[in-house]
Amino acid sequence: MKAWWTGTVAVGVLVVALAMAGQPPTLAQEASEPPLVSQEQFDRWLTELSNWGRWGPDDELGMANLITPAKRAAAAALVTEGFTVSLSSNAQNYESADVPCPVEWRMVRATRTGASDQIAYPCIHGPGTTHLDAFAHVFFDGKMWNGYDVDGLVTMEEGARKNSIMVVKDGLVTRGVLYDIPRLKGVPWLEPGTRITVEDLEAWEEMAGVKVGPGDAFLIRWGRWARQDALGPFDTGREAAGLDNNVIPWLKERDVAIAGWETPGYVPQPEGDLPRTALHNFALTILGIQVLDRADFQALANAAAERNRWEFMVTIAPLPIPNGTGSPVNPIAMF
Repeated sequence: MKAWWTGTVAVGVLVVALAMAGQPPTLAQEASEPPLVSQEQFDRWLTELSNWGRWGPDDELGMANLITPAKRAAAAALVTEGFTVSLSSNAQNYESADVPCPVEWRMVRATRTGASDQIAYPCIHGPGTTHLDAFAHVFFDGKMWNGYDVDGLVTMEEGARKNSIMVVKDGLVTRGVLYDIPRLKGVPWLEPGTRITVEDLEAWEEMAGVKVGPGDAFLIRWGRWARQDALGPFDTGREAAGLDNNVIPWLKERDVAIAGWETPGYVPQPEGDLPRTALHNFALTILGIQVLDRADFQALANAAAERNRWEFMVTIAPLPIPNGTGSPVNPIAMF
């Protein structure tokens, strides 16, 4: 009788273990995640971590000041094959779950002697368009990057007279580093609501043997496009993984010039969490990081994995929109 009981327990334990292997994280596993950043802590960081004044009272470049001629030359030295890959999603001229505000595109001429078309971006910011945010995009208590008061500087009549996208008209060229977190975890994509932590980023650095540093472009993949390829379009405002707010001091410490992601934050969020765009807004306005938003890193991840090489030269060239708060972009990585 004793032998039968022992064997039954062993089989039962094995069955439970196998069943749990494919289950979502347990409460105990979730408890190992770092605590949520509180509003009080976030508010302290607004002062403690601010880069305002770092390059003087008149600065409009922010962390792009670290992209020096020497930095660009070093990035160019990473190009050994001349292989290029786009980091942009394709423009879409119809509404869908993931593109609630599509581009407006139409043909205006198609004859035997030529053709032409028109395109308009009614929503540069938000889902549907890969874009670069200008510092005139997000404010804290009426202040934008470097402490400029928005009153009189950002208006409906004139747009942005300070911190517009024209500041980076000459383009951003630097070393890019991809952090492929699904590859780290051995999954095709992260599940919505997943918080990417500093521990995840540093685990990736140890595995990939590369880390982001001053003046670099930090590019983070959670698998948004792999998930769409498998499951179809979905509302990224309700279903997304992304950087946890505890990454904010890490971004400050690493002195990155550009931060790029597939979606700005994670949803659904735990109760009591900060707004979804808290890190996005902090990076842009308080740290002065150039933000590449709504990028597509799927092809880049494939190219990097084929080469087992996670650093490359990246070029971002915004449209020269006078007084604009952002621009559609087609960033290019070159190996």
